[in-house]
Amino acid sequence: MKKRGYLYIPKKEKAKSVRAIKKPADESSPIAASQESDKFPDKGQVEFQEGQSVELLICDLTDLGYKAIINNSGEGLLYKNEVFQALRKGQHIAGFIKKVRDDGKIDLCLQKPGAEKVDDVSEKILGKLKAQDGYIALDDKTPPEVIYRLFGTSKKTYKKAIGALYRKRLIIIESGGIRLAKKHA
Repeated sequence: MKKRGYLYIPKKEKAKSVRAIKKPADESSPIAASQESDKFPDKGQVEFQEGQSVELLICDLTDLGYKAIINNSGEGLLYKNEVFQALRKGQHIAGFIKKVRDDGKIDLCLQKPGAEKVDDVSEKILGKLKAQDGYIALDDKTPPEVIYRLFGTSKKTYKKAIGALYRKRLIIIESGGIRLAKKHA
């Protein structure tokens, strides 16, 4: 018969909400919990690579953004000016390592960093254009919220993707929107 697990919460933290949980390596030890998100992750033991896909657990909101536990083994920060969706404490979400800084801190993002992100958005734009008879009424004055709702990205990335599609002559930029080039319609 398998022994039931138990959760150890330090007495001084029992009245607080649990933010971090550590599952021990051996099954005879208790699972431990803490209200402090930085109490358990093994900082410095796991090396992350820029662009690496990771699982994030949102822990706390700070002035800069959201603290998150990375793959249950490290902590990083999602800057709030780069988050275009609602996040809540305790939420699990897929993310990426944006940068591992010299001081060991990790910057995170929810979209693929770099050129891959622009390529993904370009594909979404082309798909949307084809689905809407080759025309979308979006221009430089379109609010960022509309762009995020349609393509799940920032206005800055959207504009980079539009520029890339234009340079490849896949789209035509008009005064009220963008049109699929005739040879691709």
